[in-house]
Amino acid sequence: MHSHLILASASPRRTALLNQMKVAHTVLPADIDETPKPNESPYDLVARLASEKAQAVMSKVNASSEPATSNVVLASDTLIAFNGASVGKPVDREDAIRILSMLSGQTHEVLTAISAMSELKQITRTVTTSVTFATLTKQQIIAYWETGEPQDKAGSYAIQGIGGEFVVSINGSPSSVVGLPLYETRQLLNEFGVAK
Repeated sequence: MHSHLILASASPRRTALLNQMKVAHTVLPADIDETPKPNESPYDLVARLASEKAQAVMSKVNASSEPATSNVVLASDTLIAFNGASVGKPVDREDAIRILSMLSGQTHEVLTAISAMSELKQITRTVTTSVTFATLTKQQIIAYWETGEPQDKAGSYAIQGIGGEFVVSINGSPSSVVGLPLYETRQLLNEFGVAK
């Protein structure tokens, strides 16, 4: 039986990456509470959120789908770890300025967890990529905020957009920083009989 892949994300970047991989899928975004638990590490948080997104969408699918369909849900979550703390999406302009000022001239880790789930199993993996930023002026940061790009991005920047100009070096998976590590996603989907 051929598996049908459901992407548990509204992210156009993740859809584009799956399309680039030539993986047919439908999109059904997950709606979960993303509040960190007390003292939860960035690594635990990103893996838990990806896992819970997959579970939430699988529950929705099971409630509505034909039993004959073999569904596989793929969920992903990306966040930034800096000095052991999680850095998510900016709340507002001031928060984005604070985040980008903190990352300026420093190396941070981008964590992307991917979680695949079928009726029989769930596997979650986390990919870590180190990103080093140039030193940014406050004027650069404000001008960047005004482009609108940082507003819904973990760490207040998009490496595939204008924010790529701030990146001095990457050690790891560039596609993971965008939101879906291509190599690891392919390996994971192969384990579920999708996209061989």
